[in-house]
Amino acid sequence: MRPGDRHRPHPLCRWGHASCTMGAMSPRISRRRAFAAAAAAGLGLPATAHAAPKPALRGGRAEGLRVATFNASLNRAEAGGLLRDLEAGKDPQICAVAEVIQINNPDILLLNEFDHDDEGAGIDLFRSNFLEVGQNGRTPVFYPYAYSAPVNTGVPSGHDLNRDGTVGGADDAWGFGEFPGQYGMVIFSRHPILSEQVRTFQKLRWADMPSNLLPTEFYGEKIAGELRLSSKSHWDVPVQVGAATVHVLAAHPTPPSFDGPEKRNQRRNNDEIRLWADYLSPGQRSQWIVDDAGTHGGLPAREQFVILGDYNSDPADGDSWPGAIDQLLTHPRVRDTAPRSTGAVDAAELQGGANADHTSDPQFDTADFGDTPGPGNLRVDYVLPSKPLQIVSSAVFWPEKGTPGSELNATSDHRLVRVDLQVR
Repeated sequence: MRPGDRHRPHPLCRWGHASCTMGAMSPRISRRRAFAAAAAAGLGLPATAHAAPKPALRGGRAEGLRVATFNASLNRAEAGGLLRDLEAGKDPQICAVAEVIQINNPDILLLNEFDHDDEGAGIDLFRSNFLEVGQNGRTPVFYPYAYSAPVNTGVPSGHDLNRDGTVGGADDAWGFGEFPGQYGMVIFSRHPILSEQVRTFQKLRWADMPSNLLPTEFYGEKIAGELRLSSKSHWDVPVQVGAATVHVLAAHPTPPSFDGPEKRNQRRNNDEIRLWADYLSPGQRSQWIVDDAGTHGGLPAREQFVILGDYNSDPADGDSWPGAIDQLLTHPRVRDTAPRSTGAVDAAELQGGANADHTSDPQFDTADFGDTPGPGNLRVDYVLPSKPLQIVSSAVFWPEKGTPGSELNATSDHRLVRVDLQVR
């Protein structure tokens, strides 16, 4: 969302991108209707469905909802690279990403590291050439709604941010990136996205956060006063689920590494996470927050939400600032369902290295990072619902080595994380 766009449709807000114009299309697509659409399109459906079952409803007018996050590593080294791979329709990694999504079958999905393009061509190509085509006999998935917006990665700052004596390059962008939009984000949904109510925080200044960890001495007063807090962006994207609204709080904070003794990335990671903690705290604590349209304040206490994304922070291991992710895990409005897998335990045992010295239980790991010298496998990807939402189940898609689906573990260094909810 560009500045000032909050009260009008987003540039991607048209059929195939968001929720504002759908013609005669129903605002919801059930799984049964998705199957029918696939059949009408000539896409063969397997006799045995491979997609994960949807959560069972427990009486009343509850709406079953599967929400997932996946850092799919769909980034490329140069601008337009992802679009070329998507258009060709045969890239093995993209096929594998689509298969992971088809197996898990979420209703709302955040993809991190999906290179952004302003026209939304990548979103359309990913849906038509991959998601809506069965991969290895899987059931196609259909998402009539999607949201994406510009991010800070690759956007030139005009300053020497890494203090190497030169200006320009990935390290001197507002967020690390070789070109604008690299490592972007996209939300896919079967439910209507309330585009005109979206709030984005791409340009929120780090210095505006009270009691921040900004290393002003490293940057100098002038640069420190201009730095953007979010390394990509933070989005509050309301989704209409039946009669209810669920706010998808999406972000991808910078890794707390690749810096020097000033710990600028470690500090920024902590404060990017803190942004959501403050946003969920109505009153004085959230009044400093201003979205890209100029609106102040946080999320009202009555609103339901799910925090999604790769937050690059493990509760106990890795390089995070102490207590960084605990700002969300222990927040009074947040429920941590602690998704897990047996595959993560298997991987930690087989790989050894830094994993042997970890404090966290490996069953909660969501990312397969380098083991020697480290940091080893970590829990960094989160689906954190608000407490009023009823939890059905949760999981990390990490099949054990040698079991069906384990060949997909090489798709990304992250794993898809999902939570099944009931929304009223």
